[in-house]
Amino acid sequence: MSARHEFQTDDARLKPVADKVLAQQRLEAEDALALYASHDILAVGWLANHVRERMHGDKTYFNVNRHINPTNVCVAACRLCAFGRKKDAPGAYTMALEEAYQTAGAGYSDAVTEFHIVGGLHPELPFQYFLDLISGLKERFPAVHIKAFTMVEIAFLAKIAKLSIRDTLLKLKSAGVDSLPGGGAEIFAERVRHIICDHKIDGQQWIDTARLAHQLGLKSNATMLYGHIENDEDRVDHLLKLRGLQDETGGFQTFIPLAFHPANTPLRHLMTTTGFADIKSIASARLVLDNFPHIKAYWQMMTPKVAQIAQRFGADDLDGTVIEEKIYHDAGATTPQGLRRQELIRLIQEAGREPVERDTLYRPVTRTETSVTVAV
Repeated sequence: MSARHEFQTDDARLKPVADKVLAQQRLEAEDALALYASHDILAVGWLANHVRERMHGDKTYFNVNRHINPTNVCVAACRLCAFGRKKDAPGAYTMALEEAYQTAGAGYSDAVTEFHIVGGLHPELPFQYFLDLISGLKERFPAVHIKAFTMVEIAFLAKIAKLSIRDTLLKLKSAGVDSLPGGGAEIFAERVRHIICDHKIDGQQWIDTARLAHQLGLKSNATMLYGHIENDEDRVDHLLKLRGLQDETGGFQTFIPLAFHPANTPLRHLMTTTGFADIKSIASARLVLDNFPHIKAYWQMMTPKVAQIAQRFGADDLDGTVIEEKIYHDAGATTPQGLRRQELIRLIQEAGREPVERDTLYRPVTRTETSVTVAV
C-alpha cells in the first residue's frame, strides 16, 4: 500500500499539504499555517514521522555534553528571561577563569565530547576574558568540541571589543570555538521581539551573524522560542527565514524549538505550553525545514517524556547529558539538571528507536571500556 493511502485525516486543510510532503515537494507559507492551525496532531505527526524516517530511519541521536554558563550578569532586561541579573543584584555571579575550568572538569571523563557555553551580556568583562576562557578550556580538554556563544553574544562581544562581527568570530575560532549554539533567535518578528527582547539584536542581525559564522566554517544550530505572545504567522515567518539562510549557507545542523517557561519572568502571567503544542512544534518544523538535517526535542525544556514521544513526531535528536543547566531552570523548568548516558539510551530504546551517540558534528561515537572513537 502506498504512503498516500496510509495517510488519513478529516482535516481538509492537510490533504494538499500531505500531497506535497509525500511527493517530496517544498511546503510554502500557507502549508505551514495549515499545519499550525490543524488539531489533527496524529495526521501532522504521521507526515513528520514519514519525513523523519526517510531521512534517518530509526536512529535517534544523543551526545555526552556539559553546559557552562560563565556569567548571568546581563545588560539586557528581556521580559522572557529569568536568568539574567544586573551586576549588583542578588544571585548575580561571574566565574573566574579557574572556576570555569573547574566547572568544566567537575565530573569530567573521556565520555564528554562537548562543552556548550552561553551566558549573559556582561558590560564589564573584556573580550580577552572570553578568548582566555575558550583557549584555557581547549588547552585542558583538547578533545572536547567547544560550542560557544549565541549570535546575540557574538554581536555584543564585537561591540565590547570594537571589532567587526567577522573579526570577532575569527578571533573566537582561533581561540578554539568549534561551532555555535542556536539561542537568542527567539522570534524574528519585529512586533514580538520589541516586546519580549527589545534589548537584543533584531532578527535580521541574528540572521546576518549566523551567515557570517557559516561563511567562516563555523556550523551552528538554530532555535525558535514559542508559547508566549507570538502567533502562527510569526512562527511560520521565523521558520521560512531560517530555511532561506540554510538554502544559502548550509551551515545549520539542528533546529531546536524551545517552549517558553514563564515562571520567574515578567511574563509569568502567561500559561505554560501544552504537550500538544510542543509536539506540533516539532512536527511542523520537520515538515517546513526540509533542508535542516536534524530536529531536536530538547528534553530539558519539554521533559524527557514529551521529548521521547517527539521521536515519533519528527524529532531525531534528544540532546545530551547536559549536567547543570541554569537558564531554563531559573525560569522554572522542573526537569532534572542532567541525565546519565544510560538513561538517554533507555528513553530512546523505549520509544522504539535506535540510540546513536554522536559528537557535535553528528559523527558517530564508538565506545569500549578503554577507548572512545569518533568516526571521521
